[in-house]
Parts: sequence; C-alpha cells; structure tokens
Amino acid sequence: MKAFLGSMTGRVFVTLLLGIVISAALTQLAADYERLRLFEQQRDQHLLERAEQLVMATEIVPASARSVYLSVANRPGLRLEVAAPQPLAPVRSWFANSLAARLGEGYAIESAASRPPSCDMPHQQPMLYGLVTTQWSGACEALNVRLRDGAELRLSVLPPRSAIVGPETDYRTVIALFLLSIAGLAYLVARMTTRPLKQLARAAQDLGQDINRPPLELRGASEIRQASAAFNAMQARIRQYIFQRTQMLAAITHDLQTPLTRMRLRLEKVPDAELQERLVGDLSAMQEMVREGLVLARSMDTTEAMQMLDLDSLLEAVCADAVDAGQAVELEGHSGMALLGRPLDLRRCLGNLIDNAVKYGREARVCVDHIHGAARVRIRDSGPGIPQAELSRVFDPFYRVESSRSRESGGTGLGLTIARNIAEQHGGSIALANHPEGGLEVTLKLPEYYPNK
Repeated sequence: MKAFLGSMTGRVFVTLLLGIVISAALTQLAADYERLRLFEQQRDQHLLERAEQLVMATEIVPASARSVYLSVANRPGLRLEVAAPQPLAPVRSWFANSLAARLGEGYAIESAASRPPSCDMPHQQPMLYGLVTTQWSGACEALNVRLRDGAELRLSVLPPRSAIVGPETDYRTVIALFLLSIAGLAYLVARMTTRPLKQLARAAQDLGQDINRPPLELRGASEIRQASAAFNAMQARIRQYIFQRTQMLAAITHDLQTPLTRMRLRLEKVPDAELQERLVGDLSAMQEMVREGLVLARSMDTTEAMQMLDLDSLLEAVCADAVDAGQAVELEGHSGMALLGRPLDLRRCLGNLIDNAVKYGREARVCVDHIHGAARVRIRDSGPGIPQAELSRVFDPFYRVESSRSRESGGTGLGLTIARNIAEQHGGSIALANHPEGGLEVTLKLPEYYPNK
C-alpha cells in the first residue's frame, strides 16, 4: 500500500478521489441547504394561509363555542387558543406582519416576547445523506391576535414534529455505491494519466541496457507524442555518439599498432640489454593501454544481441577457463537463475573481476546465490584490500591504487570501469568492500529475468 501511494498512479488516484468526494459533498451540501431553505419558505407560506383561514373561521364561531371548535380545528404546526395577551416583543416578526396584511383592518396581530417551549427544543434536519444535521430556522413564535369583536387569542407557530427525512432511512448502501463508483473512475483516470509516463520510464530503463532498442511509437496526446519524439531523437543522438567514439578509438588503435610494432622491431637492435628490456616493457604497457582503451569504448557499445543465459553455467565456464590458465579460483553456490544478457559482455565482466582478484589478491573465491529477486556474485581475494577513501575512485578510468598496483603487477586501471559499464547495461550493479577477515570483496548483482513483465 505504501508503495502504491508513493507512485505517480497512487498520488493521482488519491488526488482525484479526494477531489471528487469533496466536490460531490460540497455540491450535495449546497443542494440540501437550498432544499431545506425552500422547504422552510413553503411551510411558512402554508402556515400563513392556514393561520389566516383559522382566524377568520374562528371569528364567525360564537364566543362560547370557540374553545371547543379550536380543539378540533388545530393541526400540527399551528395552534390557536383563547388566552389573555402576552407581553409584546420589541419588533413585530415577518410572520406577524404578513398575517396582519392578509387579515386586513380590524384585526390586531402582535409578536409576543416569549416563544412556545417547543421552539427551544432541538429540531435537527438531516443533510448529506443523514451525515450532517442543521437546526430548523423556519417560523416558530407566539402571536397575540385580537379579533374584530375584541376577543383575545393566542396563535402559536410551531416547528415540524419530525425531520424531513425519517430516521428509518439508511443511506449506507447509497454512500458505499457512490464511493465505489468514484473510486473506480478515479483509478481508471489515474491509470490512463500515468501509463504514458510509465512507458517513458520503462523506455529510459531499457535504453540503458540496449541503445539499439526500437524507438517509441508516437501515439496518445500531443504532449506525449512530443515527449516520445524527443526521446527517440535523444536515443538516436546517443547511438550516433557512441558509434563515432568507438570508430574513432578503433581507428586510433589501428593506426598506433603499426608504429608500435616498428618500434618493437627496432628495439631488438638496441645493444644495451638492460635498456632494451626497459624500453620493451614501456612499449608493452603502451600497447596494453591502447587495447584496454578500445575495450572500454566497446563496453559501452550494445550491438551484441540479448539472449537467455544460465548464470550458473556461465560462471562455471569462466571459472574453468581461469583454472586452466593457472589461476587459483574456487566456485561455490548456486543461483538457479535465468538472465537476459549479452554472453560476451558478461564473460568479460566476470573475467575482469576474477583477474583483478587473482592479480592483486593471489586467489579468487567466487560465491553465487539468489537474493531479493537478483543474482548475487561475490568474489573475494586475499590481498591487502583498498583504503576506504579510495573504494569509489577505483571505478574511474585509468585510476590505480599505488599500494596494490604497480608496474610489476600490470593493469591499466580500466578493468573495473569496463565491468561496471557492462553490469549497468544489464540493469545490475557492482560494489566493493573490505572483508572483515581480510581481502577485498566485489559484489555483482544482476536482476532476474521475468518473461511476463
């Protein structure tokens, strides 16, 4: 759940869901307020008409029978009774003014200072499917009424006895269906919105593994098509830059091979044996640097086709080749994983790591296992290790740790750089750490291949 909410789809989904719920709630609340206001107005008008009819009908009833008549004629919401007048309120209410205007001259209508006890009781009206309630704000008061014959009456305007929506109404099913419908709509919109972004992210990830991947299809909204076209143009430029660099380094390497070969032949004629040996050593180092530079350039080239590989078989073959070459290499563990990769590049990556371990640590103990959906290959040597401050710098091209790499040990400082480039092209990583029991341990992680993704 945390991963979903942290994703773009989750954030768009939550934003849409909350936005729709809040907008719908505010709209429903406004509609309920308007409905309640209209209901109060209509009820007041209805009570005003009933009060007019009741007062005029009471006037024609003999004074001796008015109490009996009113006990039968009164209805909920309006009660007229024979009673002495009450103290008057400072200002006559709207209801009193309206009733006086309807009855005309000869009648005296005044607002009483005290209200009926039922007006002070809570009369809550449900709103927003019963989730919110509000107080009744319609007419509720007591009036002093004097008929044309001088009789004194008291008119009580009372609130409704029950809510607009009865308490037996259950809106839980309606609310649940409403929330489910807008949740489905919000999720659909979130998926539609973020799908092009996921495709661009996946394309960028695939680009790091295969520069020659097919270009993105130009479809969808105009902004998405524009972003896809820009991505395809960027891919084409990067591919062209890599090709030009590889071609340039290949040409330089080819052009340097001829003069270096002539120099080696001429050095054979140097009479001083010690000088000849030093010069030949320098020349060999130059040739090795030229070859390694070309290998480094080609390690960024991804023209080799991707194919399914058995990592355990590949490791066994690389370790067997190292043992046949006289290196002290041991292999243990089993990953049982299939990888999608380039065989020659992965052999070069593993070979460089094993060669470094044997060259600078006398031996290589290779351990492979499966952890968190990835293959983990650990290569440990018995050397002096690398200072902590320089662990990250050894991946820089041509960088060499002087305490462990010398002219006698050889090396150009490109082996780890090449290995890291190949690992990253396969979606993996390489990390270095000094082992607590001594020696340097290199950890290579490569993701497992899932055909259904």
